[in-house]
Amino acid sequence: MKGIVLAGGVGTRLWPVTRGISKQLLPVYDKPMIYYPVGTLMLAGIREIAIITTIEDQPAFKRLLGDGSKWGLHLTFIIQDLPNGIAEAFLLAENFLKGSATALILGDNIFNGSGIGRNLQSYSNVDGAQIFAYQVSNPEEFGVIEIDKSGAAINIIEKPIHLKSDFAVTGLYFYGSDVVEKAKNLVRSERGELEITSLNLAYLKEGRLSVSVLPRGTAWLDGGTVESLHDASVYIRVLEQRQGLKIGCVEEIAWRNGWISDLELSELAKPLLASGYGKYLASLVKRGKD
Repeated sequence: MKGIVLAGGVGTRLWPVTRGISKQLLPVYDKPMIYYPVGTLMLAGIREIAIITTIEDQPAFKRLLGDGSKWGLHLTFIIQDLPNGIAEAFLLAENFLKGSATALILGDNIFNGSGIGRNLQSYSNVDGAQIFAYQVSNPEEFGVIEIDKSGAAINIIEKPIHLKSDFAVTGLYFYGSDVVEKAKNLVRSERGELEITSLNLAYLKEGRLSVSVLPRGTAWLDGGTVESLHDASVYIRVLEQRQGLKIGCVEEIAWRNGWISDLELSELAKPLLASGYGKYLASLVKRGKD
């Protein structure tokens, strides 16, 4: 399975902050936003990841992430000229995917919860579509999914006027090897985009869409607005300072996955020792894996 992080767009809801920098490069407490979605894919066991960006922002992403080898990854960078819908990511990444199953995550989505990595790894052999629902207090602001008593999906509605569900569809999706062909058959919406909801409905119509409700205690956050970006930073800060552990720390994930050695982790820590982040990485080697 391969992964895609959709980190394009211009972040208009964060203007003027994002007039000079990509939203996904903004800090969420102590690390760049892009670390969190990349880390989620790493927790799912995915090592080949495509980062989709605008042409203007791609050099900055490359400068930050490199080719991924320092974290045991192989990163590919793909340009999205215009924000033409989430599902367009599969068309842009067709040559990268080469018929592989894939996990797509939005570049401003943050997931955290006990055992989330183990849970995501169970979907590596998905046939069809696997999406994740999260109970919210404001479902009218999201695409929502109706679920029957058995937990099966009934319908997906984008920003409903008449509420039939309070389960939002999160920005993390797993698809089988046919996703590119499915995306090619989509009809653009009234706003000219290839909608991810339309893709998921196509799988639902075939009876090939599964939904998992993220358990209580799991956090799903995003950094799409000034308020949500601040909330995400506060959440990360409170947990990290309370527990002394880091969330979305890609170096630690790579190390715990066995993709980099103790020595390689120590080398990654050295240029960062002036910050608490670097000191944390150095402490991991001393403490050893739990």
